[in-house]
Amino acid sequence: MADIRFAAMLASLRALLVPFAVALILAGIVLIVIGENPLAIFGLLAEESFGSARRIASTLSSATPLLFTAVATAICFRAGVFNVGVEGAFLVGGLAAVFVAFALPAGLGITLIPLALVAAMAAGAIWLWFPGWLLARFEVDEVVSTLMLNFIAAAITGYLVNGPLLSASAGNNMTPAIHDAAHLPRLMPPSTLHAGFLIGIAVMVLYGLWCRYTPAGVEGGLVGLNRRFARAMGISVSGTMITVMCLSGAIAGLGGASHGLGQLFRFSDAFSPGYGFTGMAVALLGRNHPVGMIVGAVLFGALASAGTTIQLFSSVPLDLVDIIQGLVMIFAVMELALPRLRRRRHA
Repeated sequence: MADIRFAAMLASLRALLVPFAVALILAGIVLIVIGENPLAIFGLLAEESFGSARRIASTLSSATPLLFTAVATAICFRAGVFNVGVEGAFLVGGLAAVFVAFALPAGLGITLIPLALVAAMAAGAIWLWFPGWLLARFEVDEVVSTLMLNFIAAAITGYLVNGPLLSASAGNNMTPAIHDAAHLPRLMPPSTLHAGFLIGIAVMVLYGLWCRYTPAGVEGGLVGLNRRFARAMGISVSGTMITVMCLSGAIAGLGGASHGLGQLFRFSDAFSPGYGFTGMAVALLGRNHPVGMIVGAVLFGALASAGTTIQLFSSVPLDLVDIIQGLVMIFAVMELALPRLRRRRHA
């Protein structure tokens, strides 16, 4: 059993690192074409990502939201549910947490933090319960329903932060700042790394235990492998679908709370630059394995934290980071598709 788990972890890391390596090679060719030294640029990226304690803290801070959104995505992917609505749950969960953290009395002190976290998880779970119910009850395509809900979440939160929840003192597009007591503690001050990173790691560990040792986790994996076989085993496929969607929403909402309470201390229109979609990439690359997803989140966090350095110290635009991320996704999807193509050829 231990050998099987170790093999699964190695397969997850290979599936993650190979697309990254190929993407770096192709990005290096692009750099050569435009007259830049790829070794120097990649060396600068590595140095700014991991070259000192401050830079490592910045990388881990950038990776923190991805820990949550990757797990939220992986829970559904394991069950064969292609949920692309993590971004929306991240937004509504973040707004719920921030609202609790500035609307409730400051006298509640540190208890504001658990109250805000619970509110965020409840908001995220409710948000994704609806597409889960539609899928289980009427077989409504979850890709369409969850994708549309992302736009609805952005519209609703945008309206609220520009209307009823607009700060009277901070300007447009943002809520009032949360109470100081609701701030998540800093781990390596004066860096922006906060306790949300530890919560994210704990969520990743709990996800691994849930998959392996709980009835719901095992049933989710069986439903993802073969729904017909799962039904024959007496597993409620529709119930599993709703369960994984609610869990996904709760974890995504918790990620939004972590971002709001530990990083921004308020909610604004620019609350998420696409953490839900990047988390989906991390889950795909890590093959839904906790170790692979942690490594993937850190690598994407390194690209995000060090990307601005490229513009400051070289003539290479920040778009290079987007190119690398896009290439990683392309080759990750290709690697997923190759085994299926081989099976079809030999069938």
